[in-house]
Amino acid sequence: MRLEITRRTDLATRALLELERLGRRTKSAELAERVGTTPGFLSQAMAAPVAAGWVRSEPGPAGGYSLVADLADVSVLDVIEATEGPTEGGRCVLEDRECADGSICALHQPWARARAVLTQQLADSPLSSLVAS
Repeated sequence: MRLEITRRTDLATRALLELERLGRRTKSAELAERVGTTPGFLSQAMAAPVAAGWVRSEPGPAGGYSLVADLADVSVLDVIEATEGPTEGGRCVLEDRECADGSICALHQPWARARAVLTQQLADSPLSSLVAS
């Protein structure tokens, strides 16, 4: 069983946490270095947080990324869905398709319950809870 997120979601999450830790506008190159990526890939990863209104991106020599959201108000699920797209509760665990009522697999019910618990845990986990003390 594989449950995973993409590198883009990981980078977006780490960048949000780093912006919170720094508490200031941070240039793309510096933020990229701090989260272990290139400025080009960072800009791709930051597209979702910017579009969601959690981060302000200011172009130009004096520009950079600024955190504008309280990470206590942004859940782990929010970041995953902003970056990856909506979670798909009705997807088949065996095949890349919607579950069909007449031909659901033997694991459908326990998988659906486990997915609901996981999704709720992610929704109940604010990004602020990930900040190392």
